Amino acid sequence: MPVPLNQIVRVGAYVVKQHLAGRRRYPLVLMLEPLFRCNLACAGCGKIDYPAEILNQRLSVADCLGAADECGAPVVAIAGGEPLLHKEMPEIVDGMLARGKFVYLCTNALLLEKKLDQYKPHKNFAWDVHLDGDLEMHDAAVSQTGVFVRAVAAIKAAKARGFRVCINTTLFDGAQAERVAAFLDDVNAIGVDGVMISPGYAYERAPDQAHFLNRRKSKELFRDIFRRGRGKGWKFNQSALFLDFLAGNQRYLCTPWGKPTRNVFGWQRPCYLLGEGYAKTFTELMATTDWDRYGTGNYEKCADCMVHSGYEATAVMDAVRKPWKSILASVRGPRTEGEMAPEIPLDAQRPAEYVFSRHVQDMSERLRHEKPAVADVADAAD
Repeated sequence: MPVPLNQIVRVGAYVVKQHLAGRRRYPLVLMLEPLFRCNLACAGCGKIDYPAEILNQRLSVADCLGAADECGAPVVAIAGGEPLLHKEMPEIVDGMLARGKFVYLCTNALLLEKKLDQYKPHKNFAWDVHLDGDLEMHDAAVSQTGVFVRAVAAIKAAKARGFRVCINTTLFDGAQAERVAAFLDDVNAIGVDGVMISPGYAYERAPDQAHFLNRRKSKELFRDIFRRGRGKGWKFNQSALFLDFLAGNQRYLCTPWGKPTRNVFGWQRPCYLLGEGYAKTFTELMATTDWDRYGTGNYEKCADCMVHSGYEATAVMDAVRKPWKSILASVRGPRTEGEMAPEIPLDAQRPAEYVFSRHVQDMSERLRHEKPAVADVADAAD
């Protein structure tokens, strides 16, 4: 089972509890970014384009654990940047597990084999390795040769140590269904425990702005991929209804508060993908963010988004409200033929506001007046 049964039960019970309490908005997954620095410079990434004084910042162990306590989400995804560059990452992971969280530690795997001894297998812990297709696809996506081979070797080493290992696959314009299907066959064969798959998001500061999928292309691509996967037993670490959404069969609205983000700026508004303001506390984020201004149909930057960070929570909440619908989708698999669900109209969306640079400038100026941070970059060249 790609998602462990204890995680399904705990998350399901958590969602039911929120519904019974009458809460309309609540988090499912804390997206924790303890640092932005990375040892890769992927052309499609919008997470590492910061000046040195910001790349040198780290959330402390106390910051990270405090964010989990504030938020209360049952699942924590630790991203970046490259989290394994953070010297205190083992302590952060142990602290999350001690709190009963399900932890997914995202990594490009360049440092994974070197760091394995610092971690122990745990039923609530999984490595989440970025692997965007086969050798040629992945090395092109990360803008560096040889990364795919090192990542696969690290996956095998982690599996040999008894760790649960998932992969995170992002697809861009030009992805070929037959190659993606062959890649999913391959990762299945090496024993990967689950795949989280999603179309890429066009970060406004990503160096490559030409290769992101629009919604129609995303749906057609995923239908073609899923059609080729019938009966192959691919293991997706995602809900059946989210996969059905990727195939164009569910008309979901974004749930940006479902995966709130805490990083060195604070609590990011409105979501992991868009940094258009920051709150000092989780309570402030939830209470003062104008959520209705965001999402496909509401905001130009969200027009083509179908990323799990916005829509997986919607699918999970739908599954809890209508379990028969989820069971049917699980048994049947994503529908790959017939009419797609009506698309969300874009005629009323507000135009994009480009505010990213202002937030970077404000933080940079503040940091220049504080004691300079000591960069934790000893492993950056590895």
